[in-house]
Amino acid sequence: MPDLLAPLIDHFHARTPIRAGSLVVTVFGDAVVPRGGVLSLESLLAITRAFRIGDGVVRTALSRLVADGWFERWKLGRNSFYRLTGSGGAAFARATARIYGPPAPAWSGTFDLLLLDGTNDLRAELAGAGYGSLAPDLMIGSRQAADAGEGALRLAARPGDAATARRLAARAWPVAEVADRYTRFAATFAAAGKAVAAHPPSGLDALVLRILLIHEYRRAVLKDPLLPADLLPEDWPGAAARDLCAALYRAVAPAAEAWLDANATTDSGPLPPAGAAFAARFAA
Repeated sequence: MPDLLAPLIDHFHARTPIRAGSLVVTVFGDAVVPRGGVLSLESLLAITRAFRIGDGVVRTALSRLVADGWFERWKLGRNSFYRLTGSGGAAFARATARIYGPPAPAWSGTFDLLLLDGTNDLRAELAGAGYGSLAPDLMIGSRQAADAGEGALRLAARPGDAATARRLAARAWPVAEVADRYTRFAATFAAAGKAVAAHPPSGLDALVLRILLIHEYRRAVLKDPLLPADLLPEDWPGAAARDLCAALYRAVAPAAEAWLDANATTDSGPLPPAGAAFAARFAA
């Protein structure tokens, strides 16, 4: 398994400077939050060392995350412990729903158009709710997902044919950019998918592979507006990328959880077991 992990870790390190804080976020979101949300610094360093990241780099990254309001920290004896703040937890919950949740539901055939009057500063909020932009004051949604409030005119629009609907989607959302991200993800983990199917990893190797998998996958899916399939190109690579990610995740999850059971600690002992929400990841 080191022969499999080495090129993936090299790929992670190829992006400079190393974003240790981003990796810590992935570790907590994927492995710690489902199991109570608290992790000792000692346990975290055991994981990040497997990524060839120095302890000092991780400590500096954690200090920044605490200063920025993402994490809180406390000490018992000589060990430090970390968990998400309330605002950090809310951001994690939104990301978790996008990463591990089901594909978008079928399209109703109608776009939700919001014409802003120029005084309504809703663009960022609407974009966060999944709306695209057709013009500076014209936002478009594949479904009604936000309250426009005052200063906006809501319209329902039904395109005449499927080709027109896809062209509008490609114009309003970064469809081509997201497709490239999914294609790169699939290329990075194609060999891992074949190797793991034949010889699933064990121990810390399984956890490292799982974290690398989600760390790379989230770079694509968190940019994805998660449009219904009817609005995407017929050769959309996102579906294949999700299938690959789900298959690899299910293959390594039991061994990764076993390593956490045996090695990861909180301020009150071993990590508690993951709940039903963890079992439902990539279920659809």
